[in-house]
Amino acid sequence: MLAGLTPPAPLPRRIAHLDMDAFYASVELLRYPQLKGLPVVIGGGRRRADSVLAQRENLPVEAFPLLGDYVGRGVITTATYAARAFGVGSAMGMMKAAKLCPQAILLPVDFDEYRRFSRIFKSTILEIAPRMEDRGVDEVYADFTEVPGGQREGGRVLARLIQRTIFERTGLTCSIGVAPNKLIAKMASEFDKPNGISVVHEADLQSRIWPLPARKINGIGPKADARLQALGITTIGELAAKDRAWLVERFGRAYGAWMHEAAWGRDNRPVVTESEPVSMSRETTFDRDLHAVRDRAELSAIFTQLCEKLAEDLQRKGYVGKTIGVKLRFDDFKIVTRDQTIAQHTADARQIRQTAGQCLKRVPLERRLRLLGVRVGALARPGELAERVEMVDTTGQLF
Repeated sequence: MLAGLTPPAPLPRRIAHLDMDAFYASVELLRYPQLKGLPVVIGGGRRRADSVLAQRENLPVEAFPLLGDYVGRGVITTATYAARAFGVGSAMGMMKAAKLCPQAILLPVDFDEYRRFSRIFKSTILEIAPRMEDRGVDEVYADFTEVPGGQREGGRVLARLIQRTIFERTGLTCSIGVAPNKLIAKMASEFDKPNGISVVHEADLQSRIWPLPARKINGIGPKADARLQALGITTIGELAAKDRAWLVERFGRAYGAWMHEAAWGRDNRPVVTESEPVSMSRETTFDRDLHAVRDRAELSAIFTQLCEKLAEDLQRKGYVGKTIGVKLRFDDFKIVTRDQTIAQHTADARQIRQTAGQCLKRVPLERRLRLLGVRVGALARPGELAERVEMVDTTGQLF
């Protein structure tokens, strides 16, 4: 730099959180536009009627299956906003939801289709804002700070471009929050759903963030919120008013200090463009509880399919794993896991099935099962393993 020249001031951080609106349900409404505006619930296991339903794009509304007729142990994956108005929500038992909104249309999940739309909307964002952090099938963070137009109107102009382009390519809407950091951006994306854009600046902390319930901070769950309420703290502003030492004394050094920082809107976490998964898994909740002996054939078929799907996931994403495990939830809701580490990394369905089966033999199967899952951990890329082997061969030790 030339002597005497002052370096330009850094641009203010503009971080966006993008959340697709009722994503699974919205994808289904593209397939069944006759259901728009109606309460629709997505959930439950795959049913034999799925293949028939898939051919019924012109099916009259009255011919669709209703939630009130459902019998089983499935849970809701998501629901349209019309269904949510009745108190129906994600992770709710479908039998309970049927009492709240029996007239809701019930559709089975189609994860392959949801993942396809997920890839489309994420590739669209990357074309406009290349610094993107993948946070799941329906949400991402993006760093607008250095992107052309990312500072205009606090990021609203760029957010509007992304929103419009995603809709043009998919027919789906999304809500976007833009703020100085990830913590506030995630809260802001909920301000104006669906299809909204909310821009928050540092100066807006007291007026827009502090009046919110403390549980709106991502990281304050139901238990922590209950403890805060017992201490007379219900809003983020009330949390911010407490001294750091007071929070540390009651919630521990790390969590108490984090609460204080979060209440003051402080968050320096970067947008991470690449993150390697620790493990991959596949699991399913049964429509009815299954018995290890009397329903052995059905359980075996489901187990094999889970292993095959998991192997496909690993191969598609370019990973192999060395630790294979199972997860079971019994009819008393007790969860049991078992795992085993094998000699060589694998993404082979037969190897996964064999090892996971050995894990199952270590679990007493005396109660009925509600859920069965398979997991592969200690993931690596095949190319990385080859490099490690070469390093051992060359140096005699592994760094």
